[in-house]
Amino acid sequence: MKLLVVIASTRPGRVGKPVADWFVDQARAHTAFDVEVADLAELALPLLDEPNHPRLRRYEHEHTKRWSEIVDRADAVVFVMPEYNHSFNAALKNAIDYLHHEWAYKPVGLVSYGGVSGGMRAAKALLPVLQPLRTLLVADSVLIPMVGSMIDDGVFQPNEIVADSAKPMLDELATVAQATQSLRKQHAA
Repeated sequence: MKLLVVIASTRPGRVGKPVADWFVDQARAHTAFDVEVADLAELALPLLDEPNHPRLRRYEHEHTKRWSEIVDRADAVVFVMPEYNHSFNAALKNAIDYLHHEWAYKPVGLVSYGGVSGGMRAAKALLPVLQPLRTLLVADSVLIPMVGSMIDDGVFQPNEIVADSAKPMLDELATVAQATQSLRKQHAA
């Protein structure tokens, strides 16, 4: 099975990259998935510029076709996402809105980070966006409070609580991805 890890932050000097690097290492060590990384800063999707509704899958731009192929390959998705002003960031919303069918019946895990809340408000704000796309948000998440205090020389070094939260989420993602494999195949057909 393939796990897509999406780095949602596009800001210069972002902490999302070191956090994602740590999580990708955890996911690869878990061995339930082949891991693919999609960095929204590198993908550089413009504000949604497709003339047709994503449900139609009549994409005109190469960047959309490329993004569609990346998400289509995935059996599960993890968003590594910041909390900005009590919500998730615009680049993540834009990337999600580009597609429709590609998200269906895929379990989604969240690695959210921020200040005191650990990105919990951003995670909650994302729920109504993911639900109509038929994603399956897993119960276990990785919440990283005071993320800046865990970055040392550009490397994310989580405390024990954060470090221990990755495995339960990966376990649940693997279980749900396996259980919903036939749903994804039927939907693709």
